[in-house]
Amino acid sequence: MATMGFVPIEGNLEVKSDVGVILPTYCEGANVEKLVQQIENLNLNVSILVIDDSSPDHTAETVRKLQRRHENILLLVRPRKSGLGTAITDGFKVFLSLKSPPKCIVTMDADYSHNPKDIPKLMGPVKKGYSLVIGSRYCEGGGAVDWSIVRLVISKVANLIASSLIGEKLNDYTSGMRCYSAKMVSAVIGDLHSETYEIQIETIRQAHLRSFKIGEVPIIFTNRKKGKSKLSFNEIKQFLSYIFFKAILHTDVKLENTSHSIVKTCFCLSGVYLTPLMFNGLVSVASRHAVI
Repeated sequence: MATMGFVPIEGNLEVKSDVGVILPTYCEGANVEKLVQQIENLNLNVSILVIDDSSPDHTAETVRKLQRRHENILLLVRPRKSGLGTAITDGFKVFLSLKSPPKCIVTMDADYSHNPKDIPKLMGPVKKGYSLVIGSRYCEGGGAVDWSIVRLVISKVANLIASSLIGEKLNDYTSGMRCYSAKMVSAVIGDLHSETYEIQIETIRQAHLRSFKIGEVPIIFTNRKKGKSKLSFNEIKQFLSYIFFKAILHTDVKLENTSHSIVKTCFCLSGVYLTPLMFNGLVSVASRHAVI
Protein backbone atom coordinates (compact mmCIF):
# COMPACT_ATOMS: atom_id res chain seq x y z
CA MET A 1 0.00 0.00 0.00
CA ALA A 2 1.43 3.39 -1.03
CA THR A 3 1.44 6.36 1.34
CA MET A 4 1.08 10.14 1.19
CA GLY A 5 3.56 11.09 3.89
CA PHE A 6 2.62 8.59 6.61
CA VAL A 7 -1.00 8.26 5.44
CA PRO A 8 -1.82 5.18 3.34
CA ILE A 9 -3.58 5.49 0.01
CA GLU A 10 -6.35 2.89 -0.10
CA GLY A 11 -7.38 1.27 -3.35
CA ASN A 12 -6.01 -0.07 -6.62
CA LEU A 13 -2.83 1.89 -7.40
CA GLU A 14 -2.55 0.07 -10.73
CA VAL A 15 -5.62 1.92 -11.97
CA LYS A 16 -5.35 3.39 -15.47
CA SER A 17 -7.59 6.23 -16.60
CA ASP A 18 -7.82 9.19 -18.94
CA VAL A 19 -9.17 11.48 -16.24
CA GLY A 20 -8.76 11.55 -12.48
CA VAL A 21 -11.39 13.25 -10.31
CA ILE A 22 -10.43 14.70 -6.92
CA LEU A 23 -13.24 14.87 -4.34
CA PRO A 24 -12.19 16.57 -1.08
CA THR A 25 -14.64 15.62 1.66
CA TYR A 26 -15.50 16.50 5.22
CA CYS A 27 -18.83 15.16 6.49
CA GLU A 28 -20.18 14.37 3.03
CA GLY A 29 -21.64 10.99 3.91
CA ALA A 30 -25.07 12.17 2.72
CA ASN A 31 -23.72 13.04 -0.73
CA VAL A 32 -20.67 11.01 -1.63
CA GLU A 33 -22.27 7.68 -2.59
CA LYS A 34 -24.72 9.18 -5.08
CA LEU A 35 -22.09 11.57 -6.46
CA VAL A 36 -19.54 8.82 -7.04
CA GLN A 37 -22.16 6.67 -8.73
CA GLN A 38 -23.12 9.51 -11.07
CA ILE A 39 -19.46 9.99 -12.02
CA GLU A 40 -19.19 6.25 -12.67
CA ASN A 41 -22.24 6.49 -14.94
CA LEU A 42 -20.64 9.11 -17.20
CA ASN A 43 -19.11 6.38 -19.36
CA LEU A 44 -15.62 7.85 -19.05
CA ASN A 45 -12.32 6.11 -18.44
CA VAL A 46 -12.15 7.68 -14.98
CA SER A 47 -10.48 7.19 -11.62
CA ILE A 48 -11.88 8.84 -8.49
CA LEU A 49 -9.80 9.97 -5.53
CA VAL A 50 -11.67 10.85 -2.34
CA ILE A 51 -9.58 12.84 0.15
CA ASP A 52 -11.37 12.74 3.47
CA ASP A 53 -10.27 14.67 6.55
CA SER A 54 -11.39 12.03 9.08
CA SER A 55 -15.06 13.00 8.84
CA PRO A 56 -16.95 12.18 12.06
CA ASP A 57 -19.94 11.11 9.96
CA HIS A 58 -17.89 8.16 8.61
CA THR A 59 -17.69 9.40 5.02
CA ALA A 60 -14.60 7.21 4.57
CA GLU A 61 -16.56 4.06 5.46
CA THR A 62 -19.08 4.88 2.76
CA VAL A 63 -16.23 5.23 0.26
CA ARG A 64 -14.74 1.90 1.34
CA LYS A 65 -18.06 0.22 0.59
CA LEU A 66 -18.02 1.83 -2.86
CA GLN A 67 -14.49 0.49 -3.42
CA ARG A 68 -15.86 -3.04 -3.12
CA ARG A 69 -18.02 -2.35 -6.18
CA HIS A 70 -15.63 -0.17 -8.17
CA GLU A 71 -11.91 -0.80 -8.65
CA ASN A 72 -11.23 2.73 -9.85
CA ILE A 73 -11.82 4.48 -6.50
CA LEU A 74 -8.89 5.60 -4.34
CA LEU A 75 -9.19 6.89 -0.78
CA LEU A 76 -6.83 9.06 1.23
CA VAL A 77 -7.92 9.64 4.84
CA ARG A 78 -6.00 12.48 6.48
CA PRO A 79 -5.81 12.67 10.28
CA ARG A 80 -7.55 16.04 10.65
CA LYS A 81 -9.31 18.81 8.74
CA SER A 82 -6.42 20.37 6.85
CA GLY A 83 -7.94 22.69 4.26
CA LEU A 84 -9.04 22.56 0.63
CA GLY A 85 -5.71 23.79 -0.71
CA THR A 86 -3.70 20.97 0.82
CA ALA A 87 -6.38 18.44 -0.19
CA ILE A 88 -6.12 19.45 -3.85
CA THR A 89 -2.32 19.52 -3.74
CA ASP A 90 -2.26 16.08 -2.09
CA GLY A 91 -4.67 14.85 -4.75
CA PHE A 92 -2.40 16.11 -7.52
CA LYS A 93 0.55 14.31 -5.92
CA VAL A 94 -1.38 11.05 -5.61
CA PHE A 95 -2.40 11.01 -9.25
CA LEU A 96 1.07 11.99 -10.47
CA SER A 97 2.59 9.20 -8.36
CA LEU A 98 0.58 6.45 -10.07
CA LYS A 99 2.37 4.15 -12.52
CA SER A 100 -0.07 5.35 -15.16
CA PRO A 101 -1.13 8.92 -14.25
CA PRO A 102 -4.32 10.24 -15.85
CA LYS A 103 -3.96 12.67 -18.74
CA CYS A 104 -6.06 15.28 -16.96
CA ILE A 105 -7.31 15.93 -13.43
CA VAL A 106 -10.69 17.37 -12.45
CA THR A 107 -11.38 19.05 -9.12
CA MET A 108 -14.93 19.56 -7.87
CA ASP A 109 -16.97 19.89 -4.69
CA ALA A 110 -18.53 16.78 -3.19
CA ASP A 111 -21.71 18.53 -2.06
CA TYR A 112 -23.51 18.77 -5.42
CA SER A 113 -22.65 22.43 -5.86
CA HIS A 114 -20.99 21.18 -9.04
CA ASN A 115 -22.80 18.96 -11.51
CA PRO A 116 -20.78 15.82 -12.40
CA LYS A 117 -22.37 15.91 -15.86
CA ASP A 118 -20.16 18.95 -16.58
CA ILE A 119 -16.96 16.87 -16.36
CA PRO A 120 -16.90 15.91 -20.09
CA LYS A 121 -17.49 19.57 -20.99
CA LEU A 122 -14.41 20.55 -18.98
CA MET A 123 -12.29 17.81 -20.52
CA GLY A 124 -13.05 18.82 -24.12
CA PRO A 125 -10.79 21.90 -24.34
CA VAL A 126 -7.96 20.11 -22.50
CA LYS A 127 -7.99 17.46 -25.22
CA LYS A 128 -7.60 20.31 -27.73
CA GLY A 129 -4.52 21.81 -26.07
CA TYR A 130 -5.73 23.85 -23.10
CA SER A 131 -3.84 23.28 -19.85
CA LEU A 132 -6.46 24.59 -17.42
CA VAL A 133 -10.21 24.84 -18.04
CA ILE A 134 -12.38 26.54 -15.42
CA GLY A 135 -16.05 25.81 -14.93
CA SER A 136 -17.19 29.42 -14.93
CA ARG A 137 -20.23 30.89 -13.19
CA TYR A 138 -19.65 34.28 -14.78
CA CYS A 139 -19.05 33.64 -18.47
CA GLU A 140 -21.97 33.58 -20.92
CA GLY A 141 -24.22 30.63 -20.11
CA GLY A 142 -22.94 30.23 -16.55
CA GLY A 143 -24.66 31.16 -13.32
CA ALA A 144 -25.22 30.60 -9.62
CA VAL A 145 -28.58 29.48 -8.21
CA ASP A 146 -30.09 30.82 -4.98
CA TRP A 147 -27.28 33.20 -4.08
CA SER A 148 -27.89 36.28 -1.97
CA ILE A 149 -26.89 39.70 -3.31
CA VAL A 150 -24.20 39.95 -0.61
CA ARG A 151 -22.66 36.63 -1.61
CA LEU A 152 -22.68 37.57 -5.29
CA VAL A 153 -21.11 41.00 -4.65
CA ILE A 154 -18.29 39.64 -2.47
CA SER A 155 -17.56 36.87 -4.97
CA LYS A 156 -17.48 39.39 -7.83
CA VAL A 157 -15.15 41.71 -5.89
CA ALA A 158 -12.77 38.83 -5.13
CA ASN A 159 -12.72 37.94 -8.82
CA LEU A 160 -12.14 41.56 -9.84
CA ILE A 161 -9.15 41.85 -7.51
CA ALA A 162 -7.68 38.55 -8.69
CA SER A 163 -8.12 39.56 -12.33
CA SER A 164 -6.44 42.92 -11.74
CA LEU A 165 -3.49 41.26 -10.01
CA ILE A 166 -2.85 38.39 -12.40
CA GLY A 167 -3.95 39.86 -15.70
CA GLU A 168 -5.39 36.70 -17.24
CA LYS A 169 -8.59 37.41 -19.17
CA LEU A 170 -10.98 35.21 -17.20
CA ASN A 171 -14.46 35.74 -15.80
CA ASP A 172 -14.19 33.39 -12.83
CA TYR A 173 -10.97 33.03 -10.84
CA THR A 174 -12.48 31.38 -7.79
CA SER A 175 -14.58 28.53 -9.18
CA GLY A 176 -13.55 25.17 -7.76
CA MET A 177 -14.72 23.02 -10.67
CA ARG A 178 -11.82 22.70 -13.07
CA CYS A 179 -9.88 20.43 -15.37
CA TYR A 180 -6.07 20.51 -15.37
CA SER A 181 -3.72 18.83 -17.81
CA ALA A 182 -1.26 16.47 -16.11
CA LYS A 183 1.54 18.38 -17.84
CA MET A 184 0.54 21.64 -16.17
CA VAL A 185 0.09 20.02 -12.76
CA SER A 186 3.56 18.49 -13.01
CA ALA A 187 5.03 21.89 -13.84
CA VAL A 188 3.43 23.85 -10.99
CA ILE A 189 3.13 21.31 -8.17
CA GLY A 190 6.33 22.46 -6.48
CA ASP A 191 5.03 26.03 -6.24
CA LEU A 192 1.61 25.29 -4.73
CA HIS A 193 1.61 26.20 -1.04
CA SER A 194 -2.02 27.18 -0.35
CA GLU A 195 -3.80 25.67 2.63
CA THR A 196 -7.38 26.71 1.86
CA TYR A 197 -9.47 28.30 -0.87
CA GLU A 198 -6.72 30.53 -2.23
CA ILE A 199 -5.55 27.43 -4.12
CA GLN A 200 -8.01 28.46 -6.85
CA ILE A 201 -6.19 31.73 -7.50
CA GLU A 202 -2.72 30.29 -6.92
CA THR A 203 -3.11 27.63 -9.61
CA ILE A 204 -4.25 30.23 -12.16
CA ARG A 205 -1.35 32.48 -11.23
CA GLN A 206 1.20 29.69 -11.63
CA ALA A 207 -0.31 28.69 -14.99
CA HIS A 208 -0.27 32.33 -16.13
CA LEU A 209 3.37 32.83 -15.15
CA ARG A 210 4.32 29.80 -17.26
CA SER A 211 2.14 30.86 -20.22
CA PHE A 212 -0.09 27.79 -20.08
CA LYS A 213 -3.30 28.11 -22.08
CA ILE A 214 -6.30 28.79 -19.81
CA GLY A 215 -9.95 28.71 -20.81
CA GLU A 216 -13.50 28.67 -19.41
CA VAL A 217 -16.70 26.76 -20.02
CA PRO A 218 -20.04 27.77 -18.46
CA ILE A 219 -21.44 25.88 -15.47
CA ILE A 220 -24.37 26.43 -13.13
CA PHE A 221 -23.35 26.48 -9.46
CA THR A 222 -26.08 25.25 -7.11
CA ASN A 223 -26.15 25.56 -3.33
CA ARG A 224 -25.64 22.24 -1.58
CA LYS A 225 -28.75 20.08 -1.25
CA LYS A 226 -27.69 18.13 1.86
CA GLY A 227 -25.43 18.98 4.79
CA LYS A 228 -24.01 22.34 5.82
CA SER A 229 -21.27 24.55 4.36
CA LYS A 230 -17.81 23.65 5.73
CA LEU A 231 -16.36 27.14 5.20
CA SER A 232 -14.93 28.39 8.48
CA PHE A 233 -14.13 31.95 9.58
CA ASN A 234 -10.40 31.18 9.47
CA GLU A 235 -10.58 29.71 5.95
CA ILE A 236 -12.37 32.80 4.64
CA LYS A 237 -9.80 34.96 6.44
CA GLN A 238 -6.90 33.09 4.83
CA PHE A 239 -8.46 33.43 1.39
CA LEU A 240 -9.08 37.15 1.71
CA SER A 241 -5.65 37.66 3.26
CA TYR A 242 -4.12 36.05 0.20
CA ILE A 243 -5.84 38.27 -2.32
CA PHE A 244 -5.61 41.49 -0.26
CA PHE A 245 -2.06 41.19 1.04
CA LYS A 246 0.19 38.40 -0.22
CA ALA A 247 -0.87 38.63 -3.86
CA ILE A 248 -1.15 42.42 -3.89
CA LEU A 249 2.37 42.93 -2.57
CA HIS A 250 4.00 40.09 -4.55
CA THR A 251 6.71 41.64 -6.69
CA ASP A 252 6.81 39.10 -9.52
CA VAL A 253 3.21 39.60 -10.67
CA LYS A 254 3.53 40.97 -14.21
CA LEU A 255 0.87 43.50 -15.17
CA GLU A 256 0.28 44.09 -18.84
CA ASN A 257 -0.61 47.79 -19.07
CA THR A 258 -0.86 51.10 -17.23
CA SER A 259 -4.45 50.62 -16.11
CA HIS A 260 -3.46 47.41 -14.34
CA SER A 261 -0.61 49.26 -12.65
CA ILE A 262 -3.02 51.91 -11.38
CA VAL A 263 -5.35 49.22 -10.04
CA LYS A 264 -2.44 47.50 -8.32
CA THR A 265 -1.31 50.77 -6.71
CA CYS A 266 -4.82 51.48 -5.41
CA PHE A 267 -5.11 47.99 -3.94
CA CYS A 268 -1.66 48.22 -2.37
CA LEU A 269 -2.62 51.48 -0.68
CA SER A 270 -5.91 50.03 0.49
CA GLY A 271 -4.04 47.01 1.84
CA VAL A 272 -1.67 49.21 3.82
CA TYR A 273 -4.45 51.29 5.39
CA LEU A 274 -7.09 48.60 5.82
CA THR A 275 -7.50 48.25 9.57
CA PRO A 276 -7.83 44.86 11.28
CA LEU A 277 -11.36 45.83 12.35
CA MET A 278 -12.44 46.51 8.75
CA PHE A 279 -10.78 43.36 7.50
CA ASN A 280 -12.36 41.15 10.14
CA GLY A 281 -15.71 42.74 9.40
CA LEU A 282 -15.39 41.76 5.73
CA VAL A 283 -14.36 38.24 6.70
CA SER A 284 -17.33 37.96 9.04
CA VAL A 285 -19.79 38.96 6.31
CA ALA A 286 -18.13 36.58 3.80
CA SER A 287 -18.22 33.62 6.21
CA ARG A 288 -21.90 34.18 7.07
CA HIS A 289 -22.79 34.01 3.38
CA ALA A 290 -20.46 31.03 2.57
CA VAL A 291 -18.80 33.13 -0.10
CA ILE A 292 -16.14 32.50 -2.65
